[in-house]
Amino acid sequence: MAVFVALGAFLMTLAGGWTAQRVTDRRHLVLGLAGGLMLGVVGLDLLPEALDAAGTEVFGVPAALLLFVAGFLLAHLVERLLAARQAAHGAEETALRAPEVGLTAAAAMVGHSAMDGVAIGAAFQVDGGMGAAVALAVIAHDFADGFNTYTITSLYGNARRKAQAMLVADAAAPVVGAASTSFVSIPEQVLGGYLGFFGGALLYLAAAEILPEAHHEHPARSTVLCTIAGAVFIWLVVGLAS
Repeated sequence: MAVFVALGAFLMTLAGGWTAQRVTDRRHLVLGLAGGLMLGVVGLDLLPEALDAAGTEVFGVPAALLLFVAGFLLAHLVERLLAARQAAHGAEETALRAPEVGLTAAAAMVGHSAMDGVAIGAAFQVDGGMGAAVALAVIAHDFADGFNTYTITSLYGNARRKAQAMLVADAAAPVVGAASTSFVSIPEQVLGGYLGFFGGALLYLAAAEILPEAHHEHPARSTVLCTIAGAVFIWLVVGLAS
């Protein structure tokens, strides 16, 4: 049942990526929406889950928040190192978007989607009602995951086929994650720490890359409205699923 339900997440993720591909003539609006979706996913979905799951504190600070900061800083460090390497090989300052950053970020999205599948499988092991509720939440926000996975990969200069490959991997990940619960069980604290770490990296990409790029050539009011709409959409999804 968990694997069957996860197929809904598979289709919804592909729908999100397909949408991102079809609106390339409004790239600034796509990026603005993606930034809002990412902000909403981090602040309204990932962090609350991470704080609930991780539980423990380190010197008075929740472990999930420490890992959140660590994820943010690591994403910044990785991007700077890759950009510096490109600059050393003669790249222009305005073109320091290392494709590896996009692929790494997309791979993290795939890992997050796999954890979504694990959550579906674990919930169905408790009872059918809980499994249905978790599945609804996952399926609802997987449209945003697919949209963001394709956008992030292509934003950093990766070829269309690579962005599509990462999209397919992200779509398949919940199915694989749900199937894996038949064999393994991830401790709740480990899952919470991962969500916090991933949330920090995702927020860095949204705040430092996606949104500045959205406003670089088209500082339009409509771009800001798309960002707000993305965050509100995730808020509604989280509210309906809770």
